[in-house]
Amino acid sequence: MTNAILKWSLATAMLLGATAMATAEKLVLGNEGSYPPFSMVDASGKLTGFEPELAREMCKRMNVECDIVVMDFKGLIPALLQNKLDAVATQTKPLPERKAKVLFGRPILFNPDSYVVKADKDYTFTREGMKGVRIGLQRGSAQAKYIDEQFGDAVEVVFYDNPDQIRLDLTSGRLDMSLGPKISWTNEFLTKPQGQGWKFAGGDLWTGGGEQGSSWIARKNSQELLDRMDKTIDTIIADCTFTKLRKQFMEVELLPEEAACR
Repeated sequence: MTNAILKWSLATAMLLGATAMATAEKLVLGNEGSYPPFSMVDASGKLTGFEPELAREMCKRMNVECDIVVMDFKGLIPALLQNKLDAVATQTKPLPERKAKVLFGRPILFNPDSYVVKADKDYTFTREGMKGVRIGLQRGSAQAKYIDEQFGDAVEVVFYDNPDQIRLDLTSGRLDMSLGPKISWTNEFLTKPQGQGWKFAGGDLWTGGGEQGSSWIARKNSQELLDRMDKTIDTIIADCTFTKLRKQFMEVELLPEEAACR
């Protein structure tokens, strides 16, 4: 009798364990994958960069399995709204039209924009001063909306799927300028050989509510998930793991809270 009970108990435990494994929580996160140093694919084909590594640390602490899916930035919110993603782990500015569709989490970083122009060029950033300028911008970005609102048809806008394409056309002479986040353009262009002879111009600009910080996002019906993500990221910031991860990819601090980790 005792052996029978023992066998039943072991079988039950194994069944419960298998059920728990089968029902383990899994999240599908979207990431741009082409926005260094925040996200990129390395020579081995692995998705890396600050945001993918932060996402992996978050998932580990949340005790969930995460699958990070790479797609163009413009496709992230549509994929989220179509339930193809549970959340987006790519920095997103809180444009009003985005806030109407999705929930924004705590800020991941504060990163002003600036114009990138030839070092020997000086521009007046007015409709008259920008007349005829050919500017490269990322499709669906806050910067694209800003340029349209400020200059309308005075400028010729060329849209691209990712910043690497913009940088290529800048150096080949097909563009006069771009407008983008200073951290990325510093790390991936101005401090590189191909960026010699280029400079920032026009000062710091906060496009698309950027002064509020850029965040990760989730669907409107996923407040509980977003709260869990935010609380977990808070702990990652508090114990300085956020700063350790960031230092693997860039020197500049992304959040005021990082001052405690210097």
